[in-house]
Amino acid sequence: MKSANTYMIKTAFQLATKIKAKAVMIYADPLEDLHFEERFSKKLDLYLLSRKKKIDANGDEKDALQQHCKAIIPLPKIHLSRMSVIKLATTMALSLDYLEPGDKAVCVVGPADLGLLDHIQILDTARESEIVMSKGLIGIGESVQPEVFQAVLHLCMELAEKGREGKPIGTIFVVGDPEKVLPLTKQMIINPFKGYDEEERNLLSPALKETIREFAGLDGAFIVDGDGIILTAGCYLGAASEEENLPRGLGSRHLAAAGITNLTNAVAFVISESSGDVRIFKNGKILTQIEKTSR
Repeated sequence: MKSANTYMIKTAFQLATKIKAKAVMIYADPLEDLHFEERFSKKLDLYLLSRKKKIDANGDEKDALQQHCKAIIPLPKIHLSRMSVIKLATTMALSLDYLEPGDKAVCVVGPADLGLLDHIQILDTARESEIVMSKGLIGIGESVQPEVFQAVLHLCMELAEKGREGKPIGTIFVVGDPEKVLPLTKQMIINPFKGYDEEERNLLSPALKETIREFAGLDGAFIVDGDGIILTAGCYLGAASEEENLPRGLGSRHLAAAGITNLTNAVAFVISESSGDVRIFKNGKILTQIEKTSR
């Protein structure tokens, strides 16, 4: 391992111990190997972040990871800025209950293409910050399965990055609490998912990704239940918000997402067509905003 990366990891663990953090999260993609077992602390939870399906590790490294690493937090397979990695990792760690509001963590990230860890971020989830509104993620698993939350977030990031046929996409995914959500919606087009078996409408199925990309070009929202079954698309949301706490300049999609989540227990993911940013709404508020990375 590069000496600079070794130093950053050592510093992160020292810092986490000093501030009494619960966890250290390390972006593994810039690392050429995982020889940092001597930096592990039994008092700290270790999480690795990666865009890869499997992290490359030899026998000794695998043994060390199995012994010390709590989990690998997957990231979408797109180009990510340092802050995007931090926001994604924090959001997913909270949604998976790896972290709870009030916990502290230290995150170490850097550009994967340069093979360098160059940024350490202290995350204090007790504070409402620009990274994530942690309190809004309390109990989110009651309405949305963690794997569904993760899949929708990854999908939104990929749609924002790649668009459709090279053109920007703007859309909404409303996930969870369909019993309350559907009465507040109106079909703008014939439901393109009507009549298909649940297995064919399961958002967790990789085979559905291109279909979703095509329908994302339609006006209206996707309505998804907490288990990941797409119920409909092309829906008008009849619950626009007048929430004064929302930032100025947000468009109709964001106001609709705020409104529907204020009246239900659903979570809404919004892709901004103009900026490519992804925002997550719960209880009428923005939990986090993940900016599209400029290349």
